[in-house]
Amino acid sequence: MTPIGAMAPNSGPQWQRTYVRVLAGLDVVVVVLALALAQMVRLGRPITTWDPAQIYFAILSIFVAGIWLVLLAAYRTRSPRIVGAGVEEYRRVVSATLATIGVVAVFLMIFRPEYARGYLAVAFPLGLAGLMITRNLCRQYLVRKRRKGSCVVTVLAVGDAMAVRRLVQSFTRGWDYGYSVVGVCLTGRSSGGVIEIPGVGTLPVLGDEGKVHDAILKTNVNTVALTTTDHLGPEGVRELSWDLHKMGVDLVVSPGVVDVAGPRLTMRPVAGLPLIHVEKPTYSGTKKFQKRAFDYFVSITVLIGALPVMIATAIAIKLTSKGPVFYRSERIGLDGEPFQMIKFRTMVDGADKQVDKLVEVNDSVGGVLFKLKDDPRITSVGKILRKYSFDELPQFFNVLKRDMSVVGPRPPLRREVDTYNDQVRRRLLVLPGITGLWQVSGRSDLSWEDTVRLDLSYVENWSITNDVVIALKTVRTVASGSGAY
Repeated sequence: MTPIGAMAPNSGPQWQRTYVRVLAGLDVVVVVLALALAQMVRLGRPITTWDPAQIYFAILSIFVAGIWLVLLAAYRTRSPRIVGAGVEEYRRVVSATLATIGVVAVFLMIFRPEYARGYLAVAFPLGLAGLMITRNLCRQYLVRKRRKGSCVVTVLAVGDAMAVRRLVQSFTRGWDYGYSVVGVCLTGRSSGGVIEIPGVGTLPVLGDEGKVHDAILKTNVNTVALTTTDHLGPEGVRELSWDLHKMGVDLVVSPGVVDVAGPRLTMRPVAGLPLIHVEKPTYSGTKKFQKRAFDYFVSITVLIGALPVMIATAIAIKLTSKGPVFYRSERIGLDGEPFQMIKFRTMVDGADKQVDKLVEVNDSVGGVLFKLKDDPRITSVGKILRKYSFDELPQFFNVLKRDMSVVGPRPPLRREVDTYNDQVRRRLLVLPGITGLWQVSGRSDLSWEDTVRLDLSYVENWSITNDVVIALKTVRTVASGSGAY
């Protein structure tokens, strides 16, 4: 067996290195094009003509492009740790661009060039938009490849059986992040046999935490995920990290804190011991004001913009089925207070009275929610309205009345709330939403357990940034019509 120290480190999977190089090339293209277009807009003529003004702007463009590209690299916008990993990738691109604006602004204050302001006012928005678009396109490509099982980071999970199961299930739910567990090392287990992961399948057991080296050689993984460290101890974890570094294998440690957003976590080293401080969820003060302002702005904008669609919907409902245009249903809102939720009617009049006859064919996993993929009560117009969520447009009136929010947990029925335990009742700490994590993560295809998990995650971590991201994702989800019935 080759000793660990003799193994040369590698720089990650080949697909990862190629992906990073492509991003770097696209960044150069986008920045150069943005500056060139800004120059043409500012001067009103092609950049192929050479005169003192063109030369001046060409020099300025080289200067700005150099700063911009250097800061994109300095902010690690192409780090393999964050490519394809949620909003962090976009946040770093925005931060690098804002830093570039700051550096250039200082340059303008010192040297006061005559023509630069209008030119840069065009270049930076164009460049930022281009960078975000190319990042999104690359990310979509990565997601498609990962859906087919390629462009993934192979993982060896190490720890006790319960922690390993939770880790694998989390990686499976977030498959688009690209972590694929191919084997496990379980505390107190010898090599051989398999471990059953509920909802996932089985994985081979490659030994205990002392067999990590052999397991890496056998599986050729890129990353070791450590879920528990009790048996290894501080010295064992340190030696493992050194050994993995020599092998070119990444080490990630799961602290066992689930569904807690990054902004609530602060790493604080104490006497060489890294402590993770978890901030308390905040539901009042400035964040509450921001959320209310966001709700009012979005609701008024949507209601004004969708007015023709709402009028056409009301006419279609009235002409194709008997009964009222709107459907009102009691839902449970903030702190358990009931309210009347309003929607466009998508079912036959009196559909609520037929629920008892259809309970036995409920398609919802978990039994708490009631969902049918082929519900006979839905009208022909109702199917279209549900597919694209047009039936939910009147709920923006509920938002203006402060019964609901634009983003929040799914508004529950009273019979659902009656089944809640103390943990699930935390969903009622914030206003229910027209959309939420459940809406952008599968809609009606989700099981009850996944719906609860996503709602509790939202309640624990809600922020105005998350609301904006979820609202933007909702537009894409609704447009695709997936998961709605």
